[in-house]
Amino acid sequence: MRDYKEEFKRRVAFIKNIVAESGVNGIVFGNSGGKDSALVGILCKSACDNTVGVVMPCSSRRNFGEDLIDAREFADKFKIETRVVDLTPVKEAELKQLSNVVKMVPASEINIAPRLRMTTLYAIAACESRLVAGTGNRSETYVGYFTKWGDGAHDFNPISDLTVTEIYEFLRYLDAPLRIIEKAPSAGLYDAQTDEADMGFKYSDLDAYITTGIVNPDVKARIDDMHRRSQHKREGIKRFKDV
Repeated sequence: MRDYKEEFKRRVAFIKNIVAESGVNGIVFGNSGGKDSALVGILCKSACDNTVGVVMPCSSRRNFGEDLIDAREFADKFKIETRVVDLTPVKEAELKQLSNVVKMVPASEINIAPRLRMTTLYAIAACESRLVAGTGNRSETYVGYFTKWGDGAHDFNPISDLTVTEIYEFLRYLDAPLRIIEKAPSAGLYDAQTDEADMGFKYSDLDAYITTGIVNPDVKARIDDMHRRSQHKREGIKRFKDV
């Protein structure tokens, strides 16, 4: 049986060590009202009292509705300072300027919000001597379900080795709000968007494949294709080297 009490201590110690070595004053993370940010927030707050969660709604009605409600509920329960930055007008201004030079495509427009959020987090971090905590998990990283230089950018990540299944188990152990545990995972990039619909398979199938290699052949083909096409996201920047 997994010892979450001991694991919690190790992850908190990991964060404490990073904060001490960096000489910063605190931590900042994006509080989306979802599972990953909830676990990261709990771990960071336990390691560093000066932890701030930033809620960054951007265009989507869900961002201003259930996501905002869930983000506040979770933060209140674990006594995490919350700030709200509405990025909607920033995105609209960016799209207006881009329209003068390029015809936008959906995939490009969707990725603007995650990159604006990371810009916001790093601006706050620089102003207040904080580290930016990442909230990506093992499952999403495997298939590249994250935005390069958006939610894929951070100073450290205390949950990168955990699958979505493990994150839910951890949150239940920590008594996180049920709304966060039970709602359909979503990046909230547009209305009615869900992670599993975007990917074309369930997280439970993805996690089974990652941990056991056993999954429906059709799902396996989809996962393998996403993993292959997103390899560039998991690699470092390619740099010229003299032979």
